[in-house]
Amino acid sequence: MTAPEPRPGLRERKKIQTRARIRREALGLIQEQGYQATTVEQISDAADISPRTFSRYFSTKEAVLLSVDHIPPIIEAFIAAPAHLSVIDAYRQAVETTFAALDDDAREEAIVGQRLMYSVPEAAGLIYTEYVRLIGPITDALTQRPDAPTDPVERRVLAGAIVGVLIGASHGTPLPGDPISTSLRVLDRMLR
Repeated sequence: MTAPEPRPGLRERKKIQTRARIRREALGLIQEQGYQATTVEQISDAADISPRTFSRYFSTKEAVLLSVDHIPPIIEAFIAAPAHLSVIDAYRQAVETTFAALDDDAREEAIVGQRLMYSVPEAAGLIYTEYVRLIGPITDALTQRPDAPTDPVERRVLAGAIVGVLIGASHGTPLPGDPISTSLRVLDRMLR
């Protein structure tokens, strides 16, 4: 069992708060005015930051739509999942646990961001880039799962299979649950 991560320092907590504020303001403006009509300058003004500060937190306007902040806790929960669970079941549980732990505001923000991500044409490729990027952290986490393959290529293929299921099942689906959970259960059954 791994020791819990130490609480982030003040500077890191402020960065997390600033990032969350920028994203919250951006989503609110985009819902109110539409994606095309919302500018980085408007988002920056609403979040009480400069456009330059915006670019330190988000590489593009489209990037505010992504919920990448959920990836580290999912990976941590995946690693910490009970050893008796299969790899796929452990990942499914990690996703469900992470999203179940969100408060109502964070859940609503995740839903809004996901819906916008799938409906804004400029953002379409960004989510799939993030899915491809997710293969790396899952592959790394598999080294800590007891029943994961020991071969690095096999671990990467398994991580790719998990991400493939996420892509196939989640297109247009705001949050985990069905069809994502059902699809991961199908993959788990197929791999046994």
